Amino acid sequence: MKKLLNVLYVLSDDAYISKIGETICVKVGDQEKVRVPIHTIESIVCFAKTTVSSPFLEFCGERGVGLSFLDNYGHFYGRLEGPVHGNVLLRRKQYLVEYDYEEKTKLAVGFVLTKIANSRNTLLRAARDTTDHMTSKKLSSAAKELAKIAESLKTSNDLDTLRGHEGRAGAIYFSVFNYMIKQNKEDFYFKERSRRPPRDRVNALLSFLYALLLNDTKAALETVGLDPACGYLHALRPGRPSLALDIMEELRSPLCDRVALSLINLKKLTKDDFEENVDAVLLSTSGRKKVIVEWQKRKQEEITHPFLDEKISIGLIPYVQAQLLARHLRGDLEAYPPFLWK
Repeated sequence: MKKLLNVLYVLSDDAYISKIGETICVKVGDQEKVRVPIHTIESIVCFAKTTVSSPFLEFCGERGVGLSFLDNYGHFYGRLEGPVHGNVLLRRKQYLVEYDYEEKTKLAVGFVLTKIANSRNTLLRAARDTTDHMTSKKLSSAAKELAKIAESLKTSNDLDTLRGHEGRAGAIYFSVFNYMIKQNKEDFYFKERSRRPPRDRVNALLSFLYALLLNDTKAALETVGLDPACGYLHALRPGRPSLALDIMEELRSPLCDRVALSLINLKKLTKDDFEENVDAVLLSTSGRKKVIVEWQKRKQEEITHPFLDEKISIGLIPYVQAQLLARHLRGDLEAYPPFLWK
Protein backbone atom coordinates (compact mmCIF):
# COMPACT_ATOMS: atom_id res chain seq x y z
CA MET A 1 0.00 0.00 0.00
CA LYS A 2 1.18 3.49 -0.82
CA LYS A 3 2.54 5.48 2.13
CA LEU A 4 0.59 8.61 3.04
CA LEU A 5 3.04 11.48 2.74
CA ASN A 6 2.45 15.08 3.77
CA VAL A 7 0.99 17.91 1.74
CA LEU A 8 2.71 21.27 2.31
CA TYR A 9 0.21 24.16 2.21
CA VAL A 10 1.67 27.65 1.70
CA LEU A 11 -0.87 30.27 2.81
CA SER A 12 1.15 33.43 3.44
CA ASP A 13 1.07 36.27 0.94
CA ASP A 14 4.39 36.98 -0.77
CA ALA A 15 5.90 33.64 0.27
CA TYR A 16 9.07 32.52 -1.52
CA ILE A 17 9.90 28.81 -1.91
CA SER A 18 13.40 27.61 -2.70
CA LYS A 19 15.64 24.55 -2.55
CA ILE A 20 18.32 24.25 0.11
CA GLY A 21 20.15 20.95 -0.20
CA GLU A 22 17.54 18.19 0.02
CA THR A 23 15.00 20.42 1.75
CA ILE A 24 12.16 22.76 0.84
CA CYS A 25 12.54 26.22 2.37
CA VAL A 26 9.64 28.69 2.66
CA LYS A 27 10.38 32.33 3.47
CA VAL A 28 8.16 35.36 3.97
CA GLY A 29 10.29 38.43 3.58
CA ASP A 30 13.60 37.70 5.30
CA GLN A 31 12.07 35.28 7.79
CA GLU A 32 12.32 31.54 7.26
CA LYS A 33 8.94 30.00 8.09
CA VAL A 34 9.56 26.32 7.47
CA ARG A 35 12.18 23.92 6.16
CA VAL A 36 11.27 20.28 5.49
CA PRO A 37 13.00 17.33 3.75
CA ILE A 38 11.51 16.80 0.29
CA HIS A 39 11.24 13.02 0.77
CA THR A 40 8.50 13.60 3.36
CA ILE A 41 6.36 15.69 0.98
CA GLU A 42 3.98 14.36 -1.67
CA SER A 43 2.76 17.68 -3.03
CA ILE A 44 2.74 21.42 -2.38
CA VAL A 45 -0.34 23.63 -2.58
CA CYS A 46 0.16 27.40 -2.81
CA PHE A 47 -2.50 29.99 -2.09
CA ALA A 48 -2.37 33.73 -2.79
CA LYS A 49 0.86 35.24 -4.13
CA THR A 50 3.69 32.74 -4.02
CA THR A 51 7.04 32.92 -5.79
CA VAL A 52 9.23 29.88 -6.45
CA SER A 53 12.86 29.65 -7.61
CA SER A 54 13.86 27.94 -10.88
CA PRO A 55 16.10 25.37 -9.10
CA PHE A 56 13.15 24.53 -6.87
CA LEU A 57 10.92 23.82 -9.88
CA GLU A 58 13.56 21.47 -11.26
CA PHE A 59 13.88 19.87 -7.80
CA CYS A 60 10.13 19.16 -7.65
CA GLY A 61 10.07 17.75 -11.18
CA GLU A 62 12.95 15.39 -10.47
CA ARG A 63 11.42 14.13 -7.22
CA GLY A 64 7.86 13.80 -8.50
CA VAL A 65 6.46 16.43 -6.11
CA GLY A 66 3.42 18.16 -7.61
CA LEU A 67 3.12 21.92 -7.21
CA SER A 68 -0.42 23.39 -7.39
CA PHE A 69 -1.58 27.00 -7.33
CA LEU A 70 -4.99 28.09 -6.02
CA ASP A 71 -6.48 31.52 -5.46
CA ASN A 72 -7.87 32.72 -2.13
CA TYR A 73 -11.27 31.19 -2.94
CA GLY A 74 -9.64 27.78 -3.40
CA HIS A 75 -10.14 27.84 -7.18
CA PHE A 76 -7.46 25.90 -9.03
CA TYR A 77 -5.53 27.77 -11.71
CA GLY A 78 -2.35 25.81 -12.35
CA ARG A 79 -0.25 22.75 -11.57
CA LEU A 80 3.35 21.81 -12.27
CA GLU A 81 4.33 18.15 -12.43
CA GLY A 82 7.22 16.04 -13.62
CA PRO A 83 7.12 13.29 -16.26
CA VAL A 84 3.76 11.62 -16.83
CA HIS A 85 3.37 8.41 -14.81
CA GLY A 86 1.80 5.16 -15.91
CA ASN A 87 1.35 2.96 -18.92
CA VAL A 88 0.26 4.62 -22.17
CA LEU A 89 -1.96 1.58 -22.81
CA LEU A 90 -3.94 2.39 -19.66
CA ARG A 91 -4.62 5.92 -20.87
CA ARG A 92 -5.56 4.62 -24.31
CA LYS A 93 -8.16 2.35 -22.67
CA GLN A 94 -9.40 5.29 -20.60
CA TYR A 95 -9.93 7.33 -23.77
CA LEU A 96 -11.61 4.42 -25.60
CA VAL A 97 -14.17 4.06 -22.80
CA GLU A 98 -15.11 7.71 -23.37
CA TYR A 99 -16.42 6.60 -26.79
CA ASP A 100 -18.17 3.51 -25.37
CA TYR A 101 -21.50 5.02 -24.30
CA GLU A 102 -22.73 1.92 -22.46
CA GLU A 103 -19.52 1.44 -20.46
CA LYS A 104 -19.07 5.07 -19.50
CA THR A 105 -22.74 5.29 -18.49
CA LYS A 106 -22.27 2.30 -16.15
CA LEU A 107 -19.34 4.06 -14.52
CA ALA A 108 -21.28 7.35 -14.27
CA VAL A 109 -24.27 5.59 -12.67
CA GLY A 110 -21.92 4.09 -10.08
CA PHE A 111 -20.45 7.49 -9.23
CA VAL A 112 -23.90 9.05 -8.77
CA LEU A 113 -25.43 6.15 -6.83
CA THR A 114 -22.49 6.19 -4.42
CA LYS A 115 -22.66 9.96 -4.04
CA ILE A 116 -26.36 9.68 -3.16
CA ALA A 117 -25.78 6.77 -0.76
CA ASN A 118 -22.98 8.61 1.07
CA SER A 119 -25.03 11.82 1.25
CA ARG A 120 -27.97 9.82 2.58
CA ASN A 121 -25.79 8.21 5.26
CA THR A 122 -24.64 11.67 6.37
CA LEU A 123 -28.28 12.78 6.74
CA LEU A 124 -29.33 9.64 8.61
CA ARG A 125 -26.40 9.90 10.99
CA ALA A 126 -27.29 13.51 11.75
CA ALA A 127 -30.94 12.50 12.24
CA ARG A 128 -29.92 9.87 14.79
CA ASP A 129 -27.63 12.26 16.65
CA THR A 130 -30.12 15.10 17.11
CA THR A 131 -32.52 15.35 20.03
CA ASP A 132 -34.85 17.69 18.14
CA HIS A 133 -37.81 15.78 16.70
CA MET A 134 -38.53 18.23 13.87
CA THR A 135 -34.87 18.24 12.76
CA SER A 136 -34.75 14.45 12.79
CA LYS A 137 -37.96 14.28 10.75
CA LYS A 138 -36.68 16.75 8.14
CA LEU A 139 -33.37 14.92 7.71
CA SER A 140 -35.02 11.49 7.58
CA SER A 141 -37.56 12.71 5.01
CA ALA A 142 -34.78 14.04 2.78
CA ALA A 143 -32.93 10.74 3.13
CA LYS A 144 -36.05 8.89 1.92
CA GLU A 145 -36.26 11.16 -1.13
CA LEU A 146 -32.63 10.40 -1.94
CA ALA A 147 -33.36 6.67 -1.66
CA LYS A 148 -36.20 7.03 -4.19
CA ILE A 149 -33.92 8.82 -6.65
CA ALA A 150 -31.23 6.17 -6.21
CA GLU A 151 -33.73 3.38 -6.88
CA SER A 152 -34.87 5.04 -10.11
CA LEU A 153 -31.26 5.33 -11.31
CA LYS A 154 -30.33 1.66 -11.02
CA THR A 155 -31.59 0.98 -14.55
CA SER A 156 -30.59 4.35 -16.03
CA ASN A 157 -28.89 4.27 -19.42
CA ASP A 158 -29.02 7.93 -20.36
CA LEU A 159 -26.31 10.34 -19.22
CA ASP A 160 -28.39 13.51 -19.50
CA THR A 161 -31.18 12.00 -17.39
CA LEU A 162 -28.60 10.76 -14.91
CA ARG A 163 -27.07 14.23 -14.56
CA GLY A 164 -30.52 15.71 -14.04
CA HIS A 165 -31.28 13.28 -11.21
CA GLU A 166 -27.88 13.98 -9.68
CA GLY A 167 -28.70 17.68 -9.62
CA ARG A 168 -32.07 16.98 -8.03
CA ALA A 169 -30.47 14.79 -5.36
CA GLY A 170 -27.93 17.52 -4.60
CA ALA A 171 -30.71 20.10 -4.24
CA ILE A 172 -32.58 17.86 -1.77
CA TYR A 173 -29.43 17.21 0.24
CA PHE A 174 -28.48 20.87 0.54
CA SER A 175 -32.09 21.92 1.26
CA VAL A 176 -31.69 20.31 4.72
CA PHE A 177 -27.98 20.97 5.23
CA ASN A 178 -28.75 23.81 7.64
CA TYR A 179 -30.47 21.33 9.97
CA MET A 180 -27.11 19.63 10.53
CA ILE A 181 -25.60 22.88 11.83
CA LYS A 182 -26.12 22.84 15.59
CA GLN A 183 -23.95 25.71 16.85
CA ASN A 184 -23.56 29.40 15.95
CA LYS A 185 -26.54 29.21 13.61
CA GLU A 186 -26.73 32.98 13.39
CA ASP A 187 -23.16 33.14 12.05
CA PHE A 188 -23.31 29.95 9.97
CA TYR A 189 -26.78 30.00 8.45
CA PHE A 190 -27.01 28.00 5.22
CA LYS A 191 -29.76 28.63 2.68
CA GLU A 192 -28.52 27.17 -0.59
CA ARG A 193 -25.34 26.14 -2.35
CA SER A 194 -23.49 29.02 -4.04
CA ARG A 195 -20.13 28.43 -5.66
CA ARG A 196 -18.52 31.10 -7.80
CA PRO A 197 -18.35 33.08 -5.67
CA PRO A 198 -19.55 31.67 -2.31
CA ARG A 199 -22.14 34.01 -0.79
CA ASP A 200 -21.94 32.97 2.86
CA ARG A 201 -19.55 31.44 5.39
CA VAL A 202 -20.77 27.86 5.03
CA ASN A 203 -20.43 27.98 1.26
CA ALA A 204 -16.97 29.51 1.57
CA LEU A 205 -15.94 26.65 3.87
CA LEU A 206 -17.42 23.95 1.62
CA SER A 207 -15.84 25.40 -1.52
CA PHE A 208 -12.43 25.52 0.14
CA LEU A 209 -12.66 21.90 1.34
CA TYR A 210 -13.86 20.74 -2.08
CA ALA A 211 -10.84 22.48 -3.64
CA LEU A 212 -8.50 20.59 -1.29
CA LEU A 213 -10.18 17.28 -2.15
CA LEU A 214 -10.08 18.02 -5.87
CA ASN A 215 -6.36 18.70 -5.71
CA ASP A 216 -5.76 15.42 -3.84
CA THR A 217 -7.93 13.49 -6.32
CA LYS A 218 -6.17 14.92 -9.37
CA ALA A 219 -2.79 14.03 -7.89
CA ALA A 220 -4.02 10.48 -7.14
CA LEU A 221 -5.20 9.93 -10.71
CA GLU A 222 -1.93 11.19 -12.13
CA THR A 223 -0.01 8.93 -9.76
CA VAL A 224 -1.70 5.76 -11.07
CA GLY A 225 -1.34 6.90 -14.69
CA LEU A 226 -4.87 8.15 -15.49
CA ASP A 227 -5.73 11.44 -17.17
CA PRO A 228 -7.75 13.61 -14.73
CA ALA A 229 -9.33 15.47 -17.67
CA CYS A 230 -11.05 12.48 -19.31
CA GLY A 231 -14.09 11.60 -17.23
CA TYR A 232 -17.42 9.89 -17.78
CA LEU A 233 -20.06 11.60 -15.64
CA HIS A 234 -18.86 15.18 -16.06
CA ALA A 235 -18.86 16.37 -19.66
CA LEU A 236 -15.47 17.03 -21.21
CA ARG A 237 -14.45 20.68 -21.35
CA PRO A 238 -11.08 22.34 -21.89
CA GLY A 239 -9.41 22.84 -18.50
CA ARG A 240 -11.96 20.78 -16.57
CA PRO A 241 -10.60 17.80 -14.56
CA SER A 242 -13.67 15.69 -15.39
CA LEU A 243 -12.44 12.34 -14.06
CA ALA A 244 -11.21 13.94 -10.82
CA LEU A 245 -14.67 15.45 -10.40
CA ASP A 246 -16.25 12.03 -11.09
CA ILE A 247 -14.24 10.29 -8.36
CA MET A 248 -14.68 13.24 -6.04
CA GLU A 249 -18.49 12.94 -6.12
CA GLU A 250 -18.26 9.81 -3.97
CA LEU A 251 -16.14 11.59 -1.37
CA ARG A 252 -17.67 15.06 -0.94
CA SER A 253 -20.11 14.17 1.82
CA PRO A 254 -18.08 11.72 3.95
CA LEU A 255 -14.85 13.70 3.73
CA CYS A 256 -15.53 17.39 3.13
CA ASP A 257 -19.04 17.94 4.47
CA ARG A 258 -18.35 16.11 7.72
CA VAL A 259 -15.18 18.12 8.30
CA ALA A 260 -17.11 21.34 7.65
CA LEU A 261 -19.88 20.38 10.09
CA SER A 262 -17.33 19.36 12.70
CA LEU A 263 -15.50 22.68 12.44
CA ILE A 264 -18.75 24.61 12.86
CA ASN A 265 -20.45 22.46 15.50
CA LEU A 266 -17.34 22.17 17.66
CA LYS A 267 -16.89 25.96 17.38
CA LYS A 268 -13.40 25.63 15.89
CA LEU A 269 -14.33 28.34 13.40
CA THR A 270 -15.96 31.69 14.13
CA LYS A 271 -17.16 34.55 11.95
CA ASP A 272 -13.78 36.22 12.57
CA ASP A 273 -12.16 33.51 10.40
CA PHE A 274 -13.90 34.89 7.30
CA GLU A 275 -13.60 37.97 5.14
CA GLU A 276 -16.66 39.49 3.50
CA ASN A 277 -17.02 41.95 0.65
CA VAL A 278 -19.85 43.04 -1.61
CA ASP A 279 -19.51 40.10 -3.99
CA ALA A 280 -18.33 37.16 -1.91
CA VAL A 281 -17.27 35.58 1.38
CA LEU A 282 -13.98 33.75 1.77
CA LEU A 283 -11.87 32.28 4.52
CA SER A 284 -9.19 34.52 5.99
CA THR A 285 -5.59 33.34 6.24
CA SER A 286 -6.18 32.29 9.86
CA GLY A 287 -9.37 30.52 8.83
CA ARG A 288 -7.63 28.59 6.06
CA LYS A 289 -4.95 27.50 8.52
CA LYS A 290 -7.57 26.13 10.92
CA VAL A 291 -9.35 24.26 8.14
CA ILE A 292 -6.13 22.75 6.80
CA VAL A 293 -5.08 21.58 10.28
CA GLU A 294 -8.44 19.81 10.67
CA TRP A 295 -8.26 18.44 7.11
CA GLN A 296 -4.81 16.97 7.71
CA LYS A 297 -5.93 15.41 11.00
CA ARG A 298 -8.89 13.85 9.24
CA LYS A 299 -6.64 12.40 6.54
CA GLN A 300 -4.52 10.64 9.17
CA GLU A 301 -7.50 8.77 10.64
CA GLU A 302 -7.92 5.14 9.63
CA ILE A 303 -10.94 3.29 8.27
CA THR A 304 -11.56 -0.16 6.86
CA HIS A 305 -11.94 0.15 3.11
CA PRO A 306 -15.28 -1.47 2.09
CA PHE A 307 -13.83 -3.28 -0.94
CA LEU A 308 -10.26 -4.04 0.12
CA ASP A 309 -11.38 -4.97 3.65
CA GLU A 310 -8.17 -3.57 5.12
CA LYS A 311 -7.35 -0.50 7.16
CA ILE A 312 -6.12 2.56 5.29
CA SER A 313 -5.64 6.24 6.13
CA ILE A 314 -8.56 8.39 5.01
CA GLY A 315 -6.09 10.51 3.05
CA LEU A 316 -5.36 7.48 0.83
CA ILE A 317 -8.98 7.02 -0.27
CA PRO A 318 -8.60 9.09 -3.50
CA TYR A 319 -5.47 7.10 -4.38
CA VAL A 320 -7.14 3.74 -3.69
CA GLN A 321 -10.19 4.67 -5.78
CA ALA A 322 -7.95 5.83 -8.62
CA GLN A 323 -6.06 2.55 -8.40
CA LEU A 324 -9.27 0.50 -8.44
CA LEU A 325 -10.54 2.39 -11.47
CA ALA A 326 -7.25 1.77 -13.27
CA ARG A 327 -7.50 -1.96 -12.46
CA HIS A 328 -11.03 -2.04 -13.89
CA LEU A 329 -9.97 -0.26 -17.08
CA ARG A 330 -7.08 -2.72 -17.51
CA GLY A 331 -9.53 -5.62 -17.16
CA ASP A 332 -8.27 -6.83 -13.77
CA LEU A 333 -11.63 -6.07 -12.11
CA GLU A 334 -14.98 -6.83 -13.71
CA ALA A 335 -16.50 -3.64 -12.32
CA TYR A 336 -15.24 -0.49 -10.61
CA PRO A 337 -15.98 -0.69 -6.85
CA PRO A 338 -16.95 2.83 -5.72
CA PHE A 339 -16.29 4.06 -2.18
CA LEU A 340 -19.38 3.43 -0.08
CA TRP A 341 -19.04 5.01 3.37
CA LYS A 342 -20.37 2.84 6.19
